Amino acid sequence: MEYQNVFRRYELKYIITKEQKEKIIKAIEPYMALDEYGRTVIRNIYFDTDNYRLIRKSIEGPAYKEKLRIRSYNKAKPKSTVFVELKKKYQSVVYKRRLPLSEISAMNWVAGEGACEEESQISKEIDYFISYYENLHPVVFLSYEREAYYPLDGGDFRITFDDTILCRQEDISLESEVWGTPLLEEGKVLMEIKCSSGIPLWMLRILSEEHIYKTSFSKYGTAYQKIIYPQLKEAAANA
Repeated sequence: MEYQNVFRRYELKYIITKEQKEKIIKAIEPYMALDEYGRTVIRNIYFDTDNYRLIRKSIEGPAYKEKLRIRSYNKAKPKSTVFVELKKKYQSVVYKRRLPLSEISAMNWVAGEGACEEESQISKEIDYFISYYENLHPVVFLSYEREAYYPLDGGDFRITFDDTILCRQEDISLESEVWGTPLLEEGKVLMEIKCSSGIPLWMLRILSEEHIYKTSFSKYGTAYQKIIYPQLKEAAANA
């Protein structure tokens, strides 16, 4: 199977209600369709340093930020295909490089327990990232249910809806079931617009009519601020 492994696009985020989601889905029917996978459960493992250097820097809001994760689109097995993803953002533009590997190979490589089984420009970029930050290890498991829509005209415009966003620091494995602490308020959905250029006028009209405004939201960043940092703070106070 062929996978797209290089992305350059804008990713705009909106926190909406489930009622607004249903209105948007109805409004985009003439222009977009649900992709072939339907509603999927996405699992992610984020890697960071012992002192959470990557996410702490990202939360500060620099012009340039980066993160490394391994993603699966279903409950994985050791030989299942997963994606090692290096995601960078510079001045609002998101650059993503990813490699499809077996789950066991991906985990061993990123954890520094083996070399990548495929040598390429992307693997070299990820190798440099792993070497630069040193001692990267799994720090959080994030899962969510996603519906993704693609344009009927064949363009690269995408809309995704994520709900049931769960976070945990235990049982960090793509082979496990999904469970954890919710990151969104009850009844809320994260909508993302992904595009390489501008938003179509019909979508701008929908956003305006529903009074939906862009926000800043990072799943890993929210997990750190709501769950991880308070735990670190409490542990330090009790030390």
